[in-house]
Amino acid sequence: MQVAVVQIAGAVRNTLSAARLGTYEAIAAAAGRDAEAAVALYAWNAQISGALLPPLHLCEVAIRNAVSDALEALYGARWPWNPTFERSLPRQSGPGYNALADLQQVRNKATSTGQVITELKFVFWEKMFTSRHDGRVWNPHLLRVLPNLDQTKTVAALRLEIHNDLNNIRLLRNRIAHHEPVLQRNLQNDLGIITRLVESRCQVSSGWMMGFQQVQSLIGTKPF
Repeated sequence: MQVAVVQIAGAVRNTLSAARLGTYEAIAAAAGRDAEAAVALYAWNAQISGALLPPLHLCEVAIRNAVSDALEALYGARWPWNPTFERSLPRQSGPGYNALADLQQVRNKATSTGQVITELKFVFWEKMFTSRHDGRVWNPHLLRVLPNLDQTKTVAALRLEIHNDLNNIRLLRNRIAHHEPVLQRNLQNDLGIITRLVESRCQVSSGWMMGFQQVQSLIGTKPF
């Protein structure tokens, strides 16, 4: 005997909690839809979140490798342990992200630069694209490590665009990691940002990524 749709929706609501499903129920109600539609929307949100992970993965790896490339040119292969690089990071006290503390904590447990790169938080790489690093890092190295950027723009303008793009997708990444709704974001635009960042490092890799990503096809299946 098939379980009634209303029973499925109610069971899912109990499993996920009223608070978690409430966002989807409110969106469904505003569109004149029922509890079944809310559950379908939740499932779609989970699917599209999963589909975004491979492009986000490639984007993060591409950008952190580009930053590491620039830092290695300045401070050597073991740049995480270089005291001059350490002094270039802000000394932040109080609440909020502390890049220096993150670096110190990670490198104390690592034996290689590669291990440090993989363990540093996403926000570390985002913070490397602030203006404090223009003179030493980005003026000489941005267009070398990210060769497909728009070279009609200034380095400062390009660096700022990258910083803002990384901030945007970090927020997307965090929502996905915490199983929060992404359905009200412009996901086509998010994918465009990810693609642009990967392409800035390597056009071939960007094309390869777009060949297997499933985000675009899933966008078209949104229940309503």
